[in-house]
Amino acid sequence: MNQVTELATDTAEPIVSAPFFLRGELLEGKDVIQKSRDLGVTFATPHIPFDRAVPPRTEVPPLLNVPLAEIIDFLCMTGDRIRDPKNAFMAECIERMCSTHILPREVVANQAMYAASYLDKRKLMAEVEQNFPDPRALDEWIPKQDFTGRKSFVRAFAPRLIHVLPGNSPGVAVKSVAQGAMVKAINLFKMSSADPFTMVAILRIMADIDPCHPIVKSMSAVYWRGGDEATERVLYRPQYFDKIVAWGGGDAINNVVKYLGPGFQLVSFDPKTSISMIGNQAFASDETIDMAADLAAADVMTLNQEACVASRFQYVEGSEEQVNKFCAVLHKHIATRAAASGDVRPLDMDMKEQVEALMMMDDDYGVWGKTDGKGLVIRSEEPVDFHPINKTANVVRVNKLDDAVKWVNVATQTVGFYPFDRMADYRDRLAAGGAQRVVHLGEAGPSTIGNPHDAMYALHRFVHWMVHEDGVAGQDARD
Repeated sequence: MNQVTELATDTAEPIVSAPFFLRGELLEGKDVIQKSRDLGVTFATPHIPFDRAVPPRTEVPPLLNVPLAEIIDFLCMTGDRIRDPKNAFMAECIERMCSTHILPREVVANQAMYAASYLDKRKLMAEVEQNFPDPRALDEWIPKQDFTGRKSFVRAFAPRLIHVLPGNSPGVAVKSVAQGAMVKAINLFKMSSADPFTMVAILRIMADIDPCHPIVKSMSAVYWRGGDEATERVLYRPQYFDKIVAWGGGDAINNVVKYLGPGFQLVSFDPKTSISMIGNQAFASDETIDMAADLAAADVMTLNQEACVASRFQYVEGSEEQVNKFCAVLHKHIATRAAASGDVRPLDMDMKEQVEALMMMDDDYGVWGKTDGKGLVIRSEEPVDFHPINKTANVVRVNKLDDAVKWVNVATQTVGFYPFDRMADYRDRLAAGGAQRVVHLGEAGPSTIGNPHDAMYALHRFVHWMVHEDGVAGQDARD
């Protein structure tokens, strides 16, 4: 199996081929030369055949009458195949992905394998049961009767979804496939330029298990450059799809918003920033400082600080001397994790220049480390005005944790908190500020199975809730 297809170009450089998947069929081609977001690497795709990517509204969704239990069994089988180290589709995917993705090969490979752990029967059922008070609504029309005697039937009907995927984590591809299948949707996945490979690999694995399975026939994956009006004016229309499920940065979400209208809704996993809040109990001893700093470093380095749950800002309650000591220990732990990750990218030029400017302001800022991508900690009295990334922590000193709450807003996703016994005192204020999740410091990555994500039960929002009203009990239609 060829892992890289060399195409003739003006520069005669090898270009990675990124095929599409259209409801069970692989479509390869070199019609369009694309460029990846992070590294500027070129890759080639076919033209999008809209007639094959968009099923007509007259078509009953292929998964509609497939029992949820059978869907979950197929997803679990897919997870086993993804985790198989001998699986050729995943090996090819990782090889191709490493040419366009900012993360190193080992991190990419480990993330893909970890993501597949979501395809577990207990996890998938827990997600469904948390989203739907009566999961039978996915399989059948549920009879209802109100206190007046009026009868009806309700069903969580299969929606038609466009998924705009992010490029920072292959886990989103796995989760999106599973969620799209469990709500029995017709799905079109718009892949990211940073990762135009993982989704197709997953769907090829499914087709290899059963090319005619209704899940396979319900899913297509393509790529186009975000903002390409010639493509989006065709696809982003209510006659074809019900909802856009969009992940990504502000520009990506804003681009989608302009197409919304009656009958065409947005379910947005929009840009989020996660933080840490560390109380003065961390300074009880050298041991507690080291423990808290190690936990904070674990949150900073989640997916090499590419994930939304990765902490960017650490609000630490203490004197300048205490906080400086914490910063030094935090830098040590971040540097250790950075060295183990194999990710040695230096900071980009714009951020490098901003950090170097801070280094010259000794009275206002403290800096531990360099801009070489091996770990950096910046201490300040207010959050820096740039986005810490690539193993960079901004420690903001506060006199008390109450002072940190003012910087919480609707873009604050996860708050890692220490000491744990003070969390309950702050959770209402954090929620009022807009935060969506508070966890033990060091546990930003793992989450309780089935909990809301970005302040919503996503599956419940995905489906098309359909009602069949059936009159008053005992009343003849002739009355």
